[in-house]
Amino acid sequence: MSDWVETQSDAQGAQRAPVRGTQSFVGVMSAVWKRPSLTGLSLLWRWSVGIPTVVVCAWEGLRISHAVAINTAALSAMTVFKPVEAGATVSGAVRALMPVVLPVLLWLLPAALGVRTIAAAVGRAALLRRLDAKARRRRGVLFVLSVLRVVALLVALAVWCGGVVWANRLAITGPAGRGSEPDVVLLCALVIFGTLGLFLLWASVIWIVDAAIVIAAERGGGIIASVREGLRARRLRSKLIEIDLVMGIVKIGLIVLAMVFSACPLPFESVESQTFLAWWWVGVGVLYFVASDYFHVVRMAAYLELYRRYEPAAEELPRVAETAS
Repeated sequence: MSDWVETQSDAQGAQRAPVRGTQSFVGVMSAVWKRPSLTGLSLLWRWSVGIPTVVVCAWEGLRISHAVAINTAALSAMTVFKPVEAGATVSGAVRALMPVVLPVLLWLLPAALGVRTIAAAVGRAALLRRLDAKARRRRGVLFVLSVLRVVALLVALAVWCGGVVWANRLAITGPAGRGSEPDVVLLCALVIFGTLGLFLLWASVIWIVDAAIVIAAERGGGIIASVREGLRARRLRSKLIEIDLVMGIVKIGLIVLAMVFSACPLPFESVESQTFLAWWWVGVGVLYFVASDYFHVVRMAAYLELYRRYEPAAEELPRVAETAS
């Protein structure tokens, strides 16, 4: 396979033939699949931060488990049919753990986010250079944009956690305090629909940062200029949101597949050793993260493809595509 470029006339012709955001998605997936070094590069920068972070978290978790006595029997006995008792058990465990966990989180969370953001800036710059040799190495700009993405993610997680707490008060603790029957179905419905709504909101907003990352590398502009150009790209907006929605659905599908494959050996648990089950689950987890990183690369390549199709400022740029050798 030759390099991912087509002639300028092909790119202009593609711009005259509008397509949906996902219409060229399969072609981009095929092109990324035929260049495994792209996924390998994404795995390199993500896992170089993720693996040490997991090791440190596991070490601190073991230390905390030896320092704090938790009623594991009560946690194991929890059931959704007794939500008030389950909530009280979880609250008791959290109160016992918080004095020891909070000091660890105060240094571990900022350190992990900082290292991950730096790695994201360097890794995404290298990946964009691999996709297009003419892309600029705007690591400083990509670092700030990565910080914005992390902040947006933390805000989304905070909103989701706040929504879960509110739903729990509305459906469980509130009725229980009034002597009424807790409504587990209402709690599940609020959490499910709230999560889906937050997911749609995330896909409708985060494309601005993702597009700015691609634009900064392609045009060499600053942070504000890249974000402004992304916001002005009206023809791109719906297509980039569509790409993010599809990628979110793909991630959900990957999670479901990982859960299914994780449960496959459970019927044979009586004849299989715990070591085999542990290694099976590790293998499923590794496959999930490899597939997830592959689709992260596909999304970035799809963003680059759409940007070159629809933006007049990018007409002189060759269009990213897979061509026959």
